[in-house]
Amino acid sequence: MPGKSQGNQTNSTGNTLESVVLSVLGSKGFVAVRYRDYISYVERFGQAAADAHYGQELLFQNVPYRSIYGHNGNTEFLLRSSCWSCRIRIECKWQQTAGSVDEKYPYLYLNCLEAMLEEEILILLDGGGAKPTAVHWLKDAARQKLYAVTPEQQSKNIEVMNLVEFVTWANKRFR
Repeated sequence: MPGKSQGNQTNSTGNTLESVVLSVLGSKGFVAVRYRDYISYVERFGQAAADAHYGQELLFQNVPYRSIYGHNGNTEFLLRSSCWSCRIRIECKWQQTAGSVDEKYPYLYLNCLEAMLEEEILILLDGGGAKPTAVHWLKDAARQKLYAVTPEQQSKNIEVMNLVEFVTWANKRFR
């Protein structure tokens, strides 16, 4: 659309990536709910009522965490499944053109390692605009558990994948 700023275009294409995640995991039976709404429901009616209302296979949206800088941060998704016994945090990063998103990968990785509590974390990268060397660094850091010094950090499984790899992962994981 003519006249869109680069920031608005980035948000729009990033939302497209999030929409695909919602669609793929929705097709696997996960119910999308804003984290804030879920917590509000639990506080109002209790955990048992929330479980009855929302179910056990949930894909929370806009999930807070405390960053390595001590600031409030949000992740796009947190998948919680009783059936599959898992809690998986999902970060989405879309970069369609050259820019600075890929320069934030070390910060993202350290937040996954140090600030996010889940043992399993997916980082979805796509759009084709990220520097290949930056993507390579992030994948290597996750695979080698770079900077993981505590037992909790060593036990984390941080995976970096593109959208096609994510769809394949979801199809295999949630058969």
